[in-house]
Amino acid sequence: MDPWAVYESTWFDTVSVADGLPHSTTTAIVQDTRGLIWIGTFGGLVRYDGYRMQVFGQEPDSYAGAVLPDSYVRALVPLDDGGLLIGTNAGGLVRFDPETMRFHVYPIGPEGTADGKIFAIGRSHEHGVFWIATERGVDRLDLASGKITHESQAPLDAKEMVPRTFVVAEDKAGNVWAGVDNGLFVRKPGGHFQRVRSSDPAVDEILHDQVWALLEDSKGRLWVGTGQSGAVYIDPKGQGHAVPGFSGKNSMARRRTMRAFHETPQGELWAATDGAGVVAYDFATGRVRTLAHDAAMPSSLPGDITRDIYQDTAGNVWVATELGAAHYDPHGRKVFSVLPSPLETHTLSNANVHSVFVDPRGRVWLGLGMGRIDVLDLAKGTMRHLQLGGEQAERDVQAFVVAPDGSIWAGAQGISRIDPDTFELKSSMVPSLDGRLILSMRREGDDILIGGYDGLFRYDTVHGQLTQMRHDEDDPKSLVGDQVRYIVRMPGAWWYATISGISISYDGEPGFVNLFHDPANPDSLPQDYTGSMSFDSHGRLWLGTFGGIAYLDHFKPRGPFHFGLVGAREGLSNTKVNALLIDHNDRVWASMANGVAMVDTATHRVADLGIRDGLRIPSYIHRAAAEAPGGELMFGGLGGLTVVRPYWVAPVVGPARLVVTQVSVNDRALPLRDIPGDGGQLELAGNGRNLRLDFALLDFRAPMETHYAYRMDGTDTAWNEVPRGIPPSAIYTNLPSGTYTLRLRATMRGLDARTVETSVRVVVRPRWYESPWTLLLGIALGVAVFFGLVYLRTFYLRRRAELLQAQVDARTRDLKAANERLDHLAGTDELTGSLNRRRFLEQAERVRQGAAADGIPFSVVLIDIDNFKSVNDTYGHLAGDTVIRETMRVISSMCRADDLAGRFGGEEFILCLPGALAEHALDITERVRHALGAMVMAHGDYRIRITVSAGVAMWRAPESLNSLLGRADDALYEAKNQGRNRSRIAGL
Repeated sequence: MDPWAVYESTWFDTVSVADGLPHSTTTAIVQDTRGLIWIGTFGGLVRYDGYRMQVFGQEPDSYAGAVLPDSYVRALVPLDDGGLLIGTNAGGLVRFDPETMRFHVYPIGPEGTADGKIFAIGRSHEHGVFWIATERGVDRLDLASGKITHESQAPLDAKEMVPRTFVVAEDKAGNVWAGVDNGLFVRKPGGHFQRVRSSDPAVDEILHDQVWALLEDSKGRLWVGTGQSGAVYIDPKGQGHAVPGFSGKNSMARRRTMRAFHETPQGELWAATDGAGVVAYDFATGRVRTLAHDAAMPSSLPGDITRDIYQDTAGNVWVATELGAAHYDPHGRKVFSVLPSPLETHTLSNANVHSVFVDPRGRVWLGLGMGRIDVLDLAKGTMRHLQLGGEQAERDVQAFVVAPDGSIWAGAQGISRIDPDTFELKSSMVPSLDGRLILSMRREGDDILIGGYDGLFRYDTVHGQLTQMRHDEDDPKSLVGDQVRYIVRMPGAWWYATISGISISYDGEPGFVNLFHDPANPDSLPQDYTGSMSFDSHGRLWLGTFGGIAYLDHFKPRGPFHFGLVGAREGLSNTKVNALLIDHNDRVWASMANGVAMVDTATHRVADLGIRDGLRIPSYIHRAAAEAPGGELMFGGLGGLTVVRPYWVAPVVGPARLVVTQVSVNDRALPLRDIPGDGGQLELAGNGRNLRLDFALLDFRAPMETHYAYRMDGTDTAWNEVPRGIPPSAIYTNLPSGTYTLRLRATMRGLDARTVETSVRVVVRPRWYESPWTLLLGIALGVAVFFGLVYLRTFYLRRRAELLQAQVDARTRDLKAANERLDHLAGTDELTGSLNRRRFLEQAERVRQGAAADGIPFSVVLIDIDNFKSVNDTYGHLAGDTVIRETMRVISSMCRADDLAGRFGGEEFILCLPGALAEHALDITERVRHALGAMVMAHGDYRIRITVSAGVAMWRAPESLNSLLGRADDALYEAKNQGRNRSRIAGL
């Protein structure tokens, strides 16, 4: 079992409204035969290539004029011809035709689906046949003939089976399973729908709950997801089984509806829930964990309401949430991050890791900012948070050492002692060092060597004597510099790395031998700012400096020291090397100011790690590195701890596909079916001389780290590089007639960096006046006619250029207007028109900074609608939207001019009240709560009442906004736990 599993953060990247989604709530995700991702939302359907979105909705100006009958998409299934089957909320069943770029809407009623509300679509093992789950039962679609038949509520079906069907699936044996409003039913081949029962009363009770999700796993077990009772499975013998933590109303799903299942290649079953995020069950260990939204961790799920899970051909796992489509790369685990969050037990207590240390018991000690220390016990899977006191409480913890008595000494501003068994803290271990910043410590017998900003200290732990050594400009044998950042034991000597070079102290000899950069000597240190150093198995010394990685091929304790260099010329992207470690395969891993690189010690080949490897933390701290007991390499950074698994090999997946995703000829998009594949051909006839090809590497990973280029053989003399951050497109205007080869290229970064190429043959048919007979006729007309044609041709080209310029100007105006709209959408909650989470947090942070500068207090209020799920379940999601809008309207109406109000996500709202003490904020909150409690909200014929609970927290300097939000959230949960419909003030 991986000891790091409980600490590893599952990093999700999110595709959101800011990227072009028509609605933040996503409902279904699939991949078509070309490899593009289709995302269903409350506001339409999206085709996504990793850079661009093509939106299909109900509006007449939807992409290519294809209009959906209902923009609320519930279910998607890809078809072999590149099209889709689409289930909508009220518009019935729809088929997308990639040849005509149009939607075919199947009828509702006789000879059509039983109802216009389509909950799910399931494949049959019979080719071209699909099962449709509707509001009024199970339907069967034969795709070839278009025939739809109603399959449930037959005379011999179980009478207790209600029509409302949420999911339908066919297993490998041909049994058709239907999850309906009152349980699970099955129809065996040639039989009728009968209720599924279990001899276990607890399982049988679960099988009578609403059934929303079904999945047959790789072992032939059928997993059943319910409305409030978690999930159970039915084995191939038909016996039902519960799973601790995964089954029952007290499972980790917290009575939330399980909407979808997915079995990952890593041996986990992921369940999407309607409010509890994703619940994951490990088949091998039985461990159940949740992947949920954490406001303090941008890498977490963007929201806890999840409706679908899908794994694409590149291995990415996609989750449809109410705040966008999140995707996670399970193969990018060569590197992972341990991140800070106040809401979890196995996360860091501070974002900045200044030192990393492994004690004799194999525990990992992390020195953090603000006097904090986190201790990871990998064997037990625990993390303990410590807080230094006194002057050290506000300082970075930059050094650890094991003292002669076995205790752990921590250096910040002075030195503290930590009992390794009880973790009892004692400050001021060396009183004369109190107030001094400690940078490094090492033990030599009963002495402790201590490096700081004012030289080197030797502390005798037996007699309590402290000796200081400093740089003396008049003494060449004095310390080379006073800032001692790293101390290393070498054969017969101690090496002290400073920002002014290296000082060597040979055993039994007075003074120091100093090494420093000499511009006249290319073999000297490449830079005086030096840090960590280590030997490989061949006895070569590797040293990190701010001029690159220095090395000694033939190390001798007393020299000569002729250094080689791995720097920018060898491919190092940044020469400011903060820390380095060497793995058991003699590879150097170096953290730099802007990332981590790996260097092969034999060839000096440099590979920069990237997002595809799992590297997410961009900036690192000097000297903060250590090797874990299991061989993992740990690097401290600004934002968390990066852990490298040097020997981990990702599962083999197919190569990423570089494909053309859209083609426009004279600004007119071609049908999807006409888009050429690798080695395919594209013909331009008549006046089709202006060509645009959009292309993308369809692994959906690290788009900003993928470098694109293109060239047209016959017209381009070199590759055209696509600027980073620009969606890759190849654009050509006024192509002469002829046959060309358009080559496309994508280059990836990382340990497995490689280049992928594809090509398309482009045939430009000649116009009538470009044919040979026209040319002969033109020659026969003589010189006069020739000059006339030249004149006409010039006039035509000028006019064409003017038209093209007019088109460019119009497109520029349209782009400017679209950018302005996107900026507005990026800060506005689409449903309520209020501030969304992102814009609210930006403005609240400005309030916090202003409060820190002028001392004016402010408070934050979190408001949550009580039992909101019951509103959606009883009245429907559209009624829920009405409740959310009305709630936001009431909240906004009671805010002052300077107050900030926004939707924090789902049914949760947030207020920032500048100048308000906690009592004043509570008064405003209570007015809001009473107003909402007395209000009757109308939606159609429904009259809805709600109550809300709230948590109030007042800012205390110098508290961060995340901490303040965490305290407000705790107060909200206190209000919930005490019965709801009340407000609570957070404690200190």
